[in-house]
Amino acid sequence: MSGSGELFLADCPARLAVELIADKWTVVVLAGLSKGPVRHGELAALIGGVSRKVLTQTLRRLEAHGLVRRQSYAEAPPRVEYELTPLGATLIDPIRSLTEWARANGDAVLDALDAAPEQLADPG
Repeated sequence: MSGSGELFLADCPARLAVELIADKWTVVVLAGLSKGPVRHGELAALIGGVSRKVLTQTLRRLEAHGLVRRQSYAEAPPRVEYELTPLGATLIDPIRSLTEWARANGDAVLDALDAAPEQLADPG
């Protein structure tokens, strides 16, 4: 690619990657898996606020994109764990950086939002 403006064209892999991680639950799920394999119910409790259905959809999407691995164990009762793939693990440092930015700047973002709520209105 010759120019940075081409980076996020509709058919660009970088755009697909950004759209994937821009999903509301993707970063939270990846962060929840950052300390090692976890079961679905444990992950739901760790994250909080996500329905089991949405968590399942998010995990499936992340698995399809090669970021999460689903491991089924032939036990009674059946046990399934989710963990980051090596590719998924490459996102943990950027997620930590984003988290640090949010901690450092969250109040400023809320202050700006409080100062100009009319800017949120749909311009029509």
